[in-house]
Amino acid sequence: MPNSWLRLVVATAAPLVLAVPGSATTLVSGSDGRIALHLTRAEQPPVVDGRLDDPVWAAPPLALPEWVTYNPVSGQQLAQKTEVRATYDDSALYFAFHCLDPEPEKVRATLSRRDQLFSDDWVGVSLDAVGNGQQSYDLFVNPRGVQADILNTSTAGENSSPDWVWESAGKTTAEGYDVEIRVPWKSIRFTSGPEVKMGILFWRRVSRLGMSASWPSLLPDQPFFQSHAPLMLRDLRRPLALEVVPSATYSVNQERVGPDAFGAADDKPDLGVSVKYGITSTATLEATVNPDFSQVESDAFQVEVNQRYPVFYSEKRPFFMEGMGTFELAGTGGDGMMRTAVHTRRIVDPEWGGKTSGSLGRLSFATLAASDTAPGRAPDAGSALQGQDQLVWIGRATWSLGRSSYLGAIATDTELAAGHNRVIGSDLSVRRGSHVWSTTVLASESRSTDGSDTRSGMAGQAYYGFESKRFGFASQTEHYDRDFRMDTAFVNQTGLTTNWTYGSLSLYPDEKKHAWIKRVSPFFFTRAARDRIQDGDLLFGLIGVRFNFTRQGYFRVDTGWGREPWAEREFSTRTTRVMGGAQLLRWLNLDGRMNFGRDIYYDREDPFAGPSWSHSLTMTVQPGASFSQSVSWDRYQLDRDGGDRVFRVDLLNLRTTYQFDRRFSVRGIARYDSSRRRVLTDFLASFEPVPGTVAYAGYGSVLERGGFEGGGWRPGEGDYLTTRRGLFFKASYAKRF
Repeated sequence: MPNSWLRLVVATAAPLVLAVPGSATTLVSGSDGRIALHLTRAEQPPVVDGRLDDPVWAAPPLALPEWVTYNPVSGQQLAQKTEVRATYDDSALYFAFHCLDPEPEKVRATLSRRDQLFSDDWVGVSLDAVGNGQQSYDLFVNPRGVQADILNTSTAGENSSPDWVWESAGKTTAEGYDVEIRVPWKSIRFTSGPEVKMGILFWRRVSRLGMSASWPSLLPDQPFFQSHAPLMLRDLRRPLALEVVPSATYSVNQERVGPDAFGAADDKPDLGVSVKYGITSTATLEATVNPDFSQVESDAFQVEVNQRYPVFYSEKRPFFMEGMGTFELAGTGGDGMMRTAVHTRRIVDPEWGGKTSGSLGRLSFATLAASDTAPGRAPDAGSALQGQDQLVWIGRATWSLGRSSYLGAIATDTELAAGHNRVIGSDLSVRRGSHVWSTTVLASESRSTDGSDTRSGMAGQAYYGFESKRFGFASQTEHYDRDFRMDTAFVNQTGLTTNWTYGSLSLYPDEKKHAWIKRVSPFFFTRAARDRIQDGDLLFGLIGVRFNFTRQGYFRVDTGWGREPWAEREFSTRTTRVMGGAQLLRWLNLDGRMNFGRDIYYDREDPFAGPSWSHSLTMTVQPGASFSQSVSWDRYQLDRDGGDRVFRVDLLNLRTTYQFDRRFSVRGIARYDSSRRRVLTDFLASFEPVPGTVAYAGYGSVLERGGFEGGGWRPGEGDYLTTRRGLFFKASYAKRF
């Protein structure tokens, strides 16, 4: 926290300059109480190798006030001190972190793929490059130099999908570890000019304590973007970058046609190209023709038996992942009925795609357009849809009302044969201290693909939340007309008006008496809804308590009860859940949960409520820096009253990874789904020197239980046979001009 004399100066609004002799940075405290960092250009840029021996790092570190924790406990000081240095030149922004630790041998550092370092110790920087308090580039590095990056927006929160080109290196030392970061100006958007103002925040994670700290302080009653300190640079111009990424793929697939024979191999070579161009210093245009939108990462098996709502699978295709948080609406995600307003996995097989995104002062905008060939090639496509492509267009704009607050608008249009779905809407999100309010209104107009039926509907939500160190409260009300439709979105249900409310209290035990317990949080959750489709009322209430421990540990127990309408009847439900997890040893992480109670069997003809039981157990073993083994087992079963078993589903997901270095890895996946009597195997070698430049080689197969009888495949009986198998190769190269 700032020293008392600094508080006095701030209070009297007298500006003070803290200058360290020989330092490349000046700290200035202004009348608004925020300390600004004024960086000085480097005469000679540092070499990013993890060694802080470059001349530019010889100056003393930034004279930052004390870092304090924000998770899971707010306001404490760590014994692990962090020294930060920073500078810049015409090509990049540079940071150096000297991370001290009184027990350096306990620093956790592993080799892993990008974005997989969060169980380690790490340091990071959050950069609000445009300076409008609406989005930030969050960059993280572990002691081995492994990177992770997150796009944080006021509309969607954290999104780890984007990958930017930046450099990092890390080294463990006798005192802890050191990290260097280089952020090229071509990789981020900012407003060029003689005086450039950004926002900046530093943070650090100590894995074994399960504690995270930052400077400036991240306070529970303060919006994230309001915490950033001003970062001042001079005479800076962003290069208008042009990036071209040609790609080539080749795949070979076979299907079994008999007990001892596979059919002819179906091979498919393909070439594509993607282009990204900086229209201005704060706006980019992206286009792709004949893109390779194959998924390198296969979806983990999920329970799909007895699911009232469709199962959600996240996007994994790079073109769609980057920047998608810009399209989100206030009130989506979480416990709401609308998971996301733009779910790009609905665009199954695009022939081309294009995106624009950027900002102009307080205005931020994004568009997405694509042509999807999948509807016209589907086996069940009628004659009117044969050969027809679905055209998709999405436009989004937000106007900043201050840090973390905005007024937004969205428009979507999907066109297929004689039909369409068009949606327009607006959303508002306002954050003031501990309080946040948001509201969204949407209107849809839809026509069937044969043009015979046209319908319209409305949807909307209103939300209020409050958060402080001691208390948390949130409540959201949603409404969806029966005929509301949004083809770009992932919506669980329409014809519904619902409210959920959540409240919690945080208690912090005495550190001297209970050092291993960090926080105790009793909480409650309620939901009430009028379901016009099922013609009934939903009611549900839950109470519970959560404990946070050292070693990233937690334990939670809760119990709930209520009633739910289905098939024009109402059924009583209840649930009791127990869950917990911890980094028990440096090489062992366990996470598990158990749930038992009464669930509904969602059958239209014979629905009922009966005893249910489920569990999930995940174990990750990492005995060395390079090898990792993850095992997860899920079981879900439902019985009738009296003991008759309706179903039992077991899912087993195994993942083995060996990371030779930050760029090259091999991994194997084996997944088993008892409900489908199916086993999936997936092996992949990947080389990823920088985002966009990649080389993959993989083999996959599907084993199913069954056999051939009378010339046809009969599933569910006999041995497991490989029914499909395939090889694929993919390479792309990112060239920047």
